[in-house]
Amino acid sequence: MSERDRLLPTSIVNSNSISHTLNEDTESVHSTSSYGHEHFSSRNPWLRAAVLGANDGLVSTGALLLGVVAASQDNVENSVLLTGISGLVAGSFSMGLGEYLSVSSQRDTELADIEKEILEHAKGPYHRKKELEELTQIYVDRGLSYELAHQVAVEFTKIDPIQAHVREELGIDMNDLTNPLQAAVASVFTFAFGALGPLLMVVIFQDRLARLISVSVMSLVLLTFFGGFGAYLGGASIPKGCFRVGFGGSLALAATFGVGLAFGTTVA
Repeated sequence: MSERDRLLPTSIVNSNSISHTLNEDTESVHSTSSYGHEHFSSRNPWLRAAVLGANDGLVSTGALLLGVVAASQDNVENSVLLTGISGLVAGSFSMGLGEYLSVSSQRDTELADIEKEILEHAKGPYHRKKELEELTQIYVDRGLSYELAHQVAVEFTKIDPIQAHVREELGIDMNDLTNPLQAAVASVFTFAFGALGPLLMVVIFQDRLARLISVSVMSLVLLTFFGGFGAYLGGASIPKGCFRVGFGGSLALAATFGVGLAFGTTVA
């Protein structure tokens, strides 16, 4: 079973009289290996979840620990460590659940649009003709002559009318729909991975000042790394990625540290 058939509902997969799958020759022509390169945008679904998860885990846990350590004048070891672990676990599952719900909603919308397109083609010859004209106009708007645009629309319709319409009209690739579980798992593990950095500093160092410095430094180093690594994977400017994430994370760390310091001073 293909990736497309596995992800689509049965009602859509069984609509073979209207939408049939691409043949093997067409698939081979459009495969990534045929062209010898991969576009960065193809990494977007999992890259977004992974980068967000790592940065959120790092910033939230690092900032949380800085605030608690700053407020704890006596630096109670167990309370600080427990706070960090609780933040890691709660944040990981919260991030994963949020990502799953978000991507699931997006996927449901994509499937609803696909099914709507199938139903439109199923209404009869007149509606299929209107859909063909709509597809032709899309290519005309992109710069093709009407004759060539119509020819292209006819050829794509012969291959797979539903695939052609949802791709050109809606920008949906039926062979690569969003995957909620993949995004959720990526978020959970990358959040935990990002949170481990500052948490380890609390485990290693017992002195309050040492914890403040080590958590701050580790957080900033990892923020810069994640920003650069995310930019590298996305084909963007690495220095810009490092600065953007590092600067934004620094503001969050500084703000939480300030609140913790003020609260701790007031209590004392």
